[in-house]
Amino acid sequence: MNKNEMIGAVADASGLSRNDATKAVEAVFDTITSTLSKGDEVRLVGFGTFSVAKRKASTGRNPRTGEPMTIKASTQPKFKAGKGLKDAVN
Repeated sequence: MNKNEMIGAVADASGLSRNDATKAVEAVFDTITSTLSKGDEVRLVGFGTFSVAKRKASTGRNPRTGEPMTIKASTQPKFKAGKGLKDAVN
């Protein structure tokens, strides 16, 4: 399912117009993104938790040349599925 298909499914399930469903889906994505960018987590009981993990700087190798190179520290978004989602999938 891509974003447009999700918007259509939300519109059908909720009875909203496609335009209103687009705004709702965009608002959810924007809220999750802004919350994670602040370093906070989004916990949706029964669905899962979006969080942020910090990765330390490390040394890797350039695959072409084999030379050592420094990999910068970064922040990665993570998602851990909740029990309700796991049960629904299995």
